[in-house]
Amino acid sequence: MRTRKKKWAPNELENNPRILRGEIELPKGKPIHLEIGCGKGRFIIETSRRYPDIQHVAVERDETILATAARRAEENNAGMSLVFVVADVNDGLDFIKTGEISRLYINFCDPWSRKKKWAKRRLTHDTFLELYEKLQIPEIFFKTDNRILFESSLESFSRKNWLLKNISLDLHANEPEDNIRTEYEDKFSVHGPIYRLEAYNRAKL
Repeated sequence: MRTRKKKWAPNELENNPRILRGEIELPKGKPIHLEIGCGKGRFIIETSRRYPDIQHVAVERDETILATAARRAEENNAGMSLVFVVADVNDGLDFIKTGEISRLYINFCDPWSRKKKWAKRRLTHDTFLELYEKLQIPEIFFKTDNRILFESSLESFSRKNWLLKNISLDLHANEPEDNIRTEYEDKFSVHGPIYRLEAYNRAKL
Protein backbone atom coordinates (compact mmCIF):
# COMPACT_ATOMS: atom_id res chain seq x y z
CA MET A 1 0.00 0.00 0.00
CA ARG A 2 1.35 3.40 -1.02
CA THR A 3 2.02 5.84 1.81
CA ARG A 4 0.11 9.10 1.68
CA LYS A 5 2.48 12.04 1.26
CA LYS A 6 2.74 14.55 4.11
CA LYS A 7 3.25 18.23 3.28
CA TRP A 8 5.57 18.66 6.25
CA ALA A 9 7.71 15.59 5.47
CA PRO A 10 10.29 17.25 3.15
CA ASN A 11 11.06 19.89 5.76
CA GLU A 12 11.37 17.20 8.44
CA LEU A 13 13.72 15.17 6.26
CA GLU A 14 15.85 18.23 5.62
CA ASN A 15 16.02 19.67 9.13
CA ASN A 16 15.47 16.97 11.74
CA PRO A 17 18.92 16.53 13.36
CA ARG A 18 18.31 12.81 13.91
CA ILE A 19 18.14 12.02 10.20
CA LEU A 20 21.56 11.25 8.77
CA ARG A 21 22.15 12.39 5.19
CA GLY A 22 24.81 12.39 2.51
CA GLU A 23 27.98 10.50 3.39
CA ILE A 24 26.61 8.68 6.42
CA GLU A 25 28.90 8.20 9.39
CA LEU A 26 27.30 6.35 12.30
CA PRO A 27 27.97 7.73 15.80
CA LYS A 28 30.97 6.23 17.58
CA GLY A 29 31.68 5.38 21.20
CA LYS A 30 28.73 3.08 21.99
CA PRO A 31 27.56 -0.36 20.82
CA ILE A 32 25.22 0.13 17.86
CA HIS A 33 21.86 -1.61 17.55
CA LEU A 34 20.12 -1.39 14.17
CA GLU A 35 16.45 -1.83 13.29
CA ILE A 36 15.54 -2.54 9.67
CA GLY A 37 12.09 -1.23 8.80
CA CYS A 38 11.31 0.95 11.81
CA GLY A 39 7.85 2.00 10.64
CA LYS A 40 6.52 4.93 12.67
CA GLY A 41 9.15 4.34 15.32
CA ARG A 42 7.34 3.19 18.45
CA PHE A 43 9.65 0.24 19.09
CA ILE A 44 12.97 1.94 18.46
CA ILE A 45 12.00 5.13 20.33
CA GLU A 46 11.07 3.20 23.48
CA THR A 47 14.11 0.93 23.12
CA SER A 48 16.45 3.93 22.90
CA ARG A 49 14.83 5.50 25.98
CA ARG A 50 15.26 2.32 28.03
CA TYR A 51 18.84 1.74 26.92
CA PRO A 52 20.57 5.14 26.55
CA ASP A 53 24.02 3.54 26.71
CA ILE A 54 23.33 1.94 23.30
CA GLN A 55 23.41 3.89 20.04
CA HIS A 56 20.28 3.00 18.07
CA VAL A 57 19.98 3.37 14.31
CA ALA A 58 16.61 3.01 12.59
CA VAL A 59 16.44 2.28 8.86
CA GLU A 60 13.32 2.83 6.78
CA ARG A 61 13.05 2.95 2.99
CA ASP A 62 9.86 5.04 2.90
CA GLU A 63 10.84 8.69 3.41
CA THR A 64 7.41 9.81 4.66
CA ILE A 65 7.22 7.04 7.25
CA LEU A 66 10.78 7.74 8.40
CA ALA A 67 9.97 11.45 8.71
CA THR A 68 7.04 10.51 10.96
CA ALA A 69 9.27 8.33 13.15
CA ALA A 70 11.96 11.02 13.44
CA ARG A 71 9.38 13.66 14.36
CA ARG A 72 7.96 11.37 17.04
CA ALA A 73 11.44 10.82 18.44
CA GLU A 74 11.89 14.60 18.78
CA GLU A 75 8.48 15.01 20.40
CA ASN A 76 9.23 12.24 22.90
CA ASN A 77 12.71 13.51 23.80
CA ALA A 78 14.27 10.20 22.88
CA GLY A 79 17.81 11.56 23.17
CA MET A 80 20.49 11.53 20.51
CA SER A 81 21.16 7.84 21.14
CA LEU A 82 18.66 7.38 18.30
CA VAL A 83 19.26 8.37 14.68
CA PHE A 84 17.50 7.54 11.41
CA VAL A 85 18.65 6.63 7.91
CA VAL A 86 16.59 6.45 4.71
CA ALA A 87 17.83 3.23 3.12
CA ASP A 88 16.67 0.00 1.51
CA VAL A 89 18.26 -3.24 2.70
CA ASN A 90 18.07 -4.48 -0.90
CA ASP A 91 20.80 -1.95 -1.71
CA GLY A 92 23.15 -3.75 0.67
CA LEU A 93 23.28 -1.36 3.65
CA ASP A 94 26.52 -0.01 2.25
CA PHE A 95 26.66 2.80 4.81
CA ILE A 96 27.47 0.21 7.50
CA LYS A 97 31.10 -0.72 8.11
CA THR A 98 32.03 -4.33 8.79
CA GLY A 99 31.82 -5.11 12.49
CA GLU A 100 30.02 -1.85 13.30
CA ILE A 101 26.64 -3.30 14.35
CA SER A 102 26.32 -5.35 17.53
CA ARG A 103 22.61 -6.25 17.21
CA LEU A 104 20.02 -6.26 14.46
CA TYR A 105 16.26 -6.00 15.05
CA ILE A 106 13.87 -7.28 12.39
CA ASN A 107 10.28 -6.68 13.47
CA PHE A 108 7.25 -7.70 11.40
CA CYS A 109 8.86 -7.45 7.99
CA ASP A 110 6.92 -8.29 4.82
CA PRO A 111 6.47 -12.10 4.81
CA TRP A 112 6.40 -12.35 1.00
CA SER A 113 4.31 -15.51 1.38
CA ARG A 114 1.80 -15.21 -1.46
CA LYS A 115 4.11 -16.69 -4.08
CA LYS A 116 6.89 -19.23 -3.58
CA LYS A 117 9.27 -17.31 -5.85
CA TRP A 118 9.06 -14.29 -3.51
CA ALA A 119 10.75 -16.15 -0.63
CA LYS A 120 14.14 -14.72 -1.58
CA ARG A 121 12.84 -11.24 -0.69
CA ARG A 122 12.39 -12.15 2.97
CA LEU A 123 14.82 -10.36 5.29
CA THR A 124 15.72 -13.73 6.85
CA HIS A 125 16.36 -15.48 3.54
CA ASP A 126 19.79 -17.05 3.04
CA THR A 127 20.86 -14.17 0.79
CA PHE A 128 20.20 -11.60 3.50
CA LEU A 129 21.79 -13.76 6.19
CA GLU A 130 24.91 -13.82 4.03
CA LEU A 131 24.83 -10.01 3.97
CA TYR A 132 24.54 -9.88 7.78
CA GLU A 133 27.40 -12.36 8.06
CA LYS A 134 29.51 -10.24 5.71
CA LEU A 135 28.85 -7.24 7.96
CA GLN A 136 29.80 -9.41 10.96
CA ILE A 137 26.54 -8.77 12.81
CA PRO A 138 26.70 -11.06 15.86
CA GLU A 139 23.02 -11.31 16.80
CA ILE A 140 19.55 -10.86 15.34
CA PHE A 141 16.31 -10.44 17.29
CA PHE A 142 13.33 -11.29 15.09
CA LYS A 143 9.55 -11.01 15.56
CA THR A 144 6.65 -11.79 13.22
CA ASP A 145 2.99 -12.77 13.28
CA ASN A 146 3.34 -14.84 10.10
CA ARG A 147 3.86 -18.54 10.72
CA ILE A 148 5.09 -19.27 7.18
CA LEU A 149 7.75 -16.58 7.52
CA PHE A 150 8.74 -17.80 10.98
CA GLU A 151 9.11 -21.40 9.91
CA SER A 152 11.15 -20.45 6.84
CA SER A 153 13.31 -18.20 9.04
CA LEU A 154 14.02 -21.07 11.41
CA GLU A 155 15.10 -23.13 8.43
CA SER A 156 17.31 -20.36 7.02
CA PHE A 157 19.06 -19.63 10.31
CA SER A 158 19.64 -23.35 10.89
CA ARG A 159 20.90 -23.88 7.34
CA LYS A 160 23.37 -21.01 7.77
CA ASN A 161 24.47 -22.44 11.14
CA TRP A 162 23.26 -19.60 13.37
CA LEU A 163 22.67 -20.52 17.01
CA LEU A 164 18.98 -20.14 17.93
CA LYS A 165 17.83 -19.15 21.42
CA ASN A 166 14.64 -18.01 23.18
CA ILE A 167 12.30 -19.28 20.49
CA SER A 168 8.69 -18.39 21.26
CA LEU A 169 5.63 -19.62 19.37
CA ASP A 170 3.30 -17.33 21.34
CA LEU A 171 5.21 -14.42 22.81
CA HIS A 172 2.21 -12.75 24.43
CA ALA A 173 1.00 -15.91 26.18
CA ASN A 174 3.66 -15.30 28.82
CA GLU A 175 5.01 -11.95 27.71
CA PRO A 176 8.46 -10.99 29.06
CA GLU A 177 8.60 -7.70 30.95
CA ASP A 178 11.28 -6.41 28.63
CA ASN A 179 9.28 -6.99 25.43
CA ILE A 180 8.71 -3.69 23.64
CA ARG A 181 5.76 -3.84 21.28
CA THR A 182 5.61 -2.25 17.87
CA GLU A 183 2.46 -0.51 16.60
CA TYR A 184 1.82 -3.49 14.33
CA GLU A 185 2.32 -5.95 17.19
CA ASP A 186 -0.30 -4.27 19.35
CA LYS A 187 -2.80 -4.11 16.51
CA PHE A 188 -2.50 -7.63 15.12
CA SER A 189 -1.69 -9.75 18.19
CA VAL A 190 -5.46 -10.16 18.78
CA HIS A 191 -5.66 -12.15 15.54
CA GLY A 192 -3.08 -14.78 16.42
CA PRO A 193 0.23 -15.53 18.12
CA ILE A 194 3.41 -13.49 17.88
CA TYR A 195 6.52 -15.51 17.04
CA ARG A 196 9.98 -14.52 18.22
CA LEU A 197 13.54 -15.81 18.15
CA GLU A 198 17.09 -14.74 18.83
CA ALA A 199 19.81 -15.86 16.39
CA TYR A 200 23.54 -15.70 17.10
CA ASN A 201 26.31 -15.79 14.52
CA ARG A 202 28.51 -18.70 15.60
CA ALA A 203 31.53 -17.09 13.94
CA LYS A 204 31.22 -14.20 16.41
CA LEU A 205 30.70 -16.25 19.59
